[in-house]
Amino acid sequence: MTEMMKRIALARRPSGSPVPEDFRYEDAPMPTPGEGEVLVKVLYMSLDPYMRGRMDDAKSYAKPVPVGGTMEGGAVGEVITSNSPHFKPGDIAFGMFGWASHGCLPGRELRKLDPSHGPITAALGVLGMPGFTGWFGLTEYGRPKEGETLVVAAATGPVGSMVGQIAKARGLRVVGIAGGAEKCKLAVEKFGFDVCLDHRAYADGREMRAALAEVCPKGIDIYFENVGGKVLEGVIPLMNVGARIPVCGMISWYDLGGLGSASDSPGKDNLPKLWRTILVNRMHVHGFIISDHFDRFPAFLSEVGPMVAKGQIAVQEDIAEGLENAPAAFMRMLKGGNFGKQIVKVA
Repeated sequence: MTEMMKRIALARRPSGSPVPEDFRYEDAPMPTPGEGEVLVKVLYMSLDPYMRGRMDDAKSYAKPVPVGGTMEGGAVGEVITSNSPHFKPGDIAFGMFGWASHGCLPGRELRKLDPSHGPITAALGVLGMPGFTGWFGLTEYGRPKEGETLVVAAATGPVGSMVGQIAKARGLRVVGIAGGAEKCKLAVEKFGFDVCLDHRAYADGREMRAALAEVCPKGIDIYFENVGGKVLEGVIPLMNVGARIPVCGMISWYDLGGLGSASDSPGKDNLPKLWRTILVNRMHVHGFIISDHFDRFPAFLSEVGPMVAKGQIAVQEDIAEGLENAPAAFMRMLKGGNFGKQIVKVA
């Protein structure tokens, strides 16, 4: 009898926000590692906003998950069988194993973790792709300078919280935007933001702008873009000459169905104003995909790893229990229901 594993497959393409019927929890044959490959039992897996884009078949920077295919994602797990000289049974490894109880990948695509350096879940958040994204986007394209003002939305997520803490350590005034009073309290009390605004308290971009103007009396020098929507509308008129916008994500628009869809028409009215502001203020707007820059990952670990170990970077994780509950946790995260880095404990 063939040994089986569990996985979450994409049952169909979402229409708007994902719903439970878009996912399928099912059995699949256990993979057999070939030459140079490693079989891993997944312990924890990551949930990230970019996964929403993989569910659509719109043109993007990466191929979509095929209907019937395993949902994509990074995970950490214990090596069961290894045909790679770099891994042995019992090792802990990070890899793109997907939403599954087990994964099999070439050893060259895995990163060995040392559990003595801290919780292995850190490889999914603060010392993984999200933390690296925040550090790289801020330092490379935000180019922070002491005394400047930075605004970051989704401030308590793994990317936003890293951006805020690194900026604060470099002497900037740091303004966060988050969803709800509890998250705003978390941003200030745990992550050290100077102030945090609850975007749910403002009906539109005009109200958002008025609130931001009060807490950013000298304007905004850096806006780390994670969400789009009314937050972006509120920020743009307050940007200073020479301001920088690293564009990391736009979670409020992920359900619109991709670029050029009919449903994105409300944003078109603001495009001339946005373009003119970029020109007049000589702004630098830079979109980036972090997978293009993993050559900088060692530099990130060398700087941020010791800061995490010394408690200079705070960590907040939201761990859901059970692979079968991953879709619910994912849908909740897309609506802002998570507190910190969203992780699923698989085994």
